[in-house]
Amino acid sequence: MIRSLSLIVCLFSASASALAPNEHVGNFRLFDQLGGSHQLHYFSDKKAVVLLVQDLSCEASAAVDQSVTALTKTYGESVEFFVIDPTADRATIVASSGEARVLIDDAQLVGRTMDLGRAGEVLIVNPENWTLAYRGDANDGLRSALEAVVTGESVAQRRTHASGCDIVYAPTNGLEISYSDTIAPILADNCVTCHRPGGIGPWAMTDYHMVRGFSLMMREVLMTKRMPPWHADPAIGHWSNDRSIEREALQTLVSWIDAGSPRGEGADPLSQYAFQKPTWGTLGEPDLILEIPPTDIPATGVVDYQYKYVINPLERDVWVRASQIVPGDRTVLHHVITRFGEQATEGPRAGRLKRRSSIGGGLAGYVPGAEARDLPEGTGTLLPVGAAIEFQMHYTTSGAATTDHSRIGIYFHDSEPEHKINAMILANGRIKIPANAKNHSEQASRKFDQDVLVYSILPHSHFRGKAAKFVANYPDGTHEELLNVPNYDFNWQTTYLLEEPKFMPAGTEIVYTNWWDNSSQNPANPNPNREVRWGQQSFDEMIFGAIRYREIDASEGASLAGSE
Repeated sequence: MIRSLSLIVCLFSASASALAPNEHVGNFRLFDQLGGSHQLHYFSDKKAVVLLVQDLSCEASAAVDQSVTALTKTYGESVEFFVIDPTADRATIVASSGEARVLIDDAQLVGRTMDLGRAGEVLIVNPENWTLAYRGDANDGLRSALEAVVTGESVAQRRTHASGCDIVYAPTNGLEISYSDTIAPILADNCVTCHRPGGIGPWAMTDYHMVRGFSLMMREVLMTKRMPPWHADPAIGHWSNDRSIEREALQTLVSWIDAGSPRGEGADPLSQYAFQKPTWGTLGEPDLILEIPPTDIPATGVVDYQYKYVINPLERDVWVRASQIVPGDRTVLHHVITRFGEQATEGPRAGRLKRRSSIGGGLAGYVPGAEARDLPEGTGTLLPVGAAIEFQMHYTTSGAATTDHSRIGIYFHDSEPEHKINAMILANGRIKIPANAKNHSEQASRKFDQDVLVYSILPHSHFRGKAAKFVANYPDGTHEELLNVPNYDFNWQTTYLLEEPKFMPAGTEIVYTNWWDNSSQNPANPNPNREVRWGQQSFDEMIFGAIRYREIDASEGASLAGSE
């Protein structure tokens, strides 16, 4: 992720040719003022999508808002209504908006693409073919056009004049943006980690020609926020592993693509980029490498969770500062959960870890897109001599039989760290998600019984996962939203790492709410017609949260409480 650009991008301007009725409306995703995330093409089950263009400084848009609000009562759930604002930031909109959901186009990319040039203008999008059915005023023209779209009739008047304030856009010229000096560095900072030879991206950004060939795809995934893969609400929390792209860089990339992705002068930095990432990444060669027993994966079918065990081969206890799993076959390995303890030698759990053990803890897990990092400064995990390390391996078949040979690398502290790292698990095995439910929610909660410092938060669900939120209810009766993930993506199981550890006093309750989309609108849903309950396989569901923290003593807690 970049924080600045050497080039100050020229100001943007709306396109000379406005999006006209009957033309295709490209897909996009935007946040609303309450932290929700909405993708235009998700509403394919609606009769129409209505967009009201807003500028809070313009009286005309306020008047139109009242007209559109009246229409929502007429059409109910058959039509989706949104206000879209390319002029104000979220804080301003929150302070000024009423009940309407306002899509915040703070990068002005949707506004420029659709040429939203006048506050108070209304657009009707027909989800049947994603074309623009009407744009113009909010009076009789809108009402008759909307009724025609809803009833499947032809719209008699597709364009009318909308009286209102002009939307001011900052102009740009993508032809003047340098690929060599600006575009390639943006891609190197935001994309190349995955889009490299041997990376998890489906294609590699090895040079300009590859980038230009995939440029329209790049534009689509940028506009729908599929890439870069970061799904947290930017208004809640600050995260050290934030993969989102800065607004200025996003504007620059899209403007350059819209200009035809010009090559320009200068060298091609991507063709000279050092793509060969070391096997063990930035952490370097581990102090101990353990081979996870291999697993044969069939070409098709369902593979039950596999449990593999390795006994710690060291003859001494060690304090672990970091660990990471290098997958053998990324195409089939979905996740790994690693923990250690005493191994049962008899009874129904023979060969498995004992349910109650005098030793225990966890090492690195694996999910797609995971990045190996050191544990927080001054913390570690004690790995005892003789401990049995359990690897819970979740595989999904890929159409070709294969054998997975994964490994774990473990890094040691030179001496015992000051603090032991811990994990709180929030889960609810009693979830019941109704068939065809588009927005079903369940909760899991736990309390800290002493003062702690929180370092990271992980939400986890499966194919139907839609959104997640973590809230802290403090002993003094106050509440704080810690993490909001309005656009959960099962393919990217992100652990959100706080930029600064957060103090939470004893008695703090953490409430984890998860939402699922069990409808046919969810393209990943394997079967919308079944009631879904807790289960290990991805076609079942989970609400599983993990919070990494360390305990603190009374004096440190008092000091931190005073500084809050």
